Amino acid sequence: MRRGVLPLNALRAFESTARLGRMRDAADELGVTYGAVSRQIRGLEKTLGIVLFDGPKNKLEPTEAALRLVPALTYGFDRIEQAVNKAMQEEDRIIDVSCLGTLSMRWLIPRLYDFHTRFPKIDIRLTTDDGPVNFAKQHFDVAIRVGNPDFAEYEFELLFDDAVGPVLSPQITPDGGISQPDDLREIPLLHTKTRKDAWASWCEIVDTKLPVDGREYEHFYFMLEAVMAGLGAAMAPWVLVRDDIEAGRLIAPFGFKETGLSYFAAYRPRSGPQIEAFVSWLQEQARKTKR
Repeated sequence: MRRGVLPLNALRAFESTARLGRMRDAADELGVTYGAVSRQIRGLEKTLGIVLFDGPKNKLEPTEAALRLVPALTYGFDRIEQAVNKAMQEEDRIIDVSCLGTLSMRWLIPRLYDFHTRFPKIDIRLTTDDGPVNFAKQHFDVAIRVGNPDFAEYEFELLFDDAVGPVLSPQITPDGGISQPDDLREIPLLHTKTRKDAWASWCEIVDTKLPVDGREYEHFYFMLEAVMAGLGAAMAPWVLVRDDIEAGRLIAPFGFKETGLSYFAAYRPRSGPQIEAFVSWLQEQARKTKR
């Protein structure tokens, strides 16, 4: 078969299925549906005039013809990937970064000037998202999330532990100050939809009871802006309010308690030196941020 008519998409679907063992896994890797992979393989069998898989759908077995074909395809696609990565590494690079919205605004963006100063040929294209990380279906290079990272799905580096505590503006501090949790009773407690139980969980940890009903905000960023404006107290992660506390715009009378979760940077396996440089820079900034 001449190079100009090679069914490359079908060959990719076949190679991925043979290497991973299941069409569903191949679909995840290629970012398409199970049905698309199945159609590609059926079409390839028709084009080549050979059977590539035997057995039921849930336990496909490659035929002798498939076993002869797949090593060359895997080798070829690996070489193509290496060549493309090398070409990208030799040129200026855009790194697509997916980050939690409020973390982007309150921690990452204020520090990006340092990265651009050190790496002027690397641009960061930033989008906000708090959904699960799936590099097979999503088109970003690095994802910054909070939670428990998945050791199997991607490479990652821990940045800092998640720790939360009550914060408020100094302008609404009671005349007698705040020395114990009950002193918060006269202050409106603000909430966000992403952490609805934050106040209740904290009250349980410190063994106190507060009227936890209060105004709820759609996004963390809105809630923190309300806190800055003196509309009430909020339960906030340390990393999102660190700069405001150091500047005296907010106070944290009871400090911060770890939640057991971590902020981490996930990235694709076999990433190039630009992405490695960005992740290393994130780790450096995280070390400067730690309490």
